Amino acid sequence: MSGTLYVLGTPIGNISDITLRALDILSEVDFIAAEDTRVTLKLLNKYDIKKPLVSYHDHSSRLCAQGIIDRLAAGENAAVVTDAGMPCISDPGEGLVKLCYENNISVKVIPGPSAVVSALAISGLNTSRFSFEGFLSVTKKQRTEHLEEVKNNTNTMIFYEAPHKLTATLKDMLRYFGDRRISLCRELTKVYEEVIRCTISEAIAYYESKSPKGEYVLVIEGAKPSEEPGYTIEQAVNMVEELVRDGEKTISACKKIASETGYKKSELYQLINAQKEE
Repeated sequence: MSGTLYVLGTPIGNISDITLRALDILSEVDFIAAEDTRVTLKLLNKYDIKKPLVSYHDHSSRLCAQGIIDRLAAGENAAVVTDAGMPCISDPGEGLVKLCYENNISVKVIPGPSAVVSALAISGLNTSRFSFEGFLSVTKKQRTEHLEEVKNNTNTMIFYEAPHKLTATLKDMLRYFGDRRISLCRELTKVYEEVIRCTISEAIAYYESKSPKGEYVLVIEGAKPSEEPGYTIEQAVNMVEELVRDGEKTISACKKIASETGYKKSELYQLINAQKEE
């Protein structure tokens, strides 16, 4: 009988933010797959837990992941943890979970702190509907396509960003989103926790005179609902087809109509391809 992989949340800053159940599971599993074994070891030492650690991160090979799967298939239990927060959210643990399902291995969640939800809760912005967008790509083309795709999203949006890229990212967001309200959260749950609520342009001015420090969670106001009559998805698809008939490439046509109608480029592209297959 195969074992179980526990997707286990760890503190995002304050080491005391660990649940009793999480401590129990860490004490009971046969081994722990950690993003950075040095970070996880500090947590384990704090609570006097001694368990074998296996390194599993963005650069881990498929062979490394398969080794973990083989041990689970043989009946061992394991926990997968990230340096901070819930694994599998903008985190390599996502791939391990998929492999477990492909190999009929049980996966259970041990919930814990999440930087995404924590930042949203204290942002002062609308929390009823939101979308998590993760990190923007460092590749200019992918970065601009991402911003173009979500600029008409009326939900509150949440991004992660590193300090050395923060100012450039804010300038890109101002260009695509306009001067919306934003909440910039850093060092959450730590001694120097800071939440700055302002507009995007005010944030740019602030960080041009003050060097950003620490990882940031950016919570951004969604787009204002359009006062113009909206397009149905069928109308948007027809608009794409018209451009294609006029010689436009499908992906380019989808991008143009997505910008005009507010639908996602990927959504239009999938519908166009689905019609071709019928």
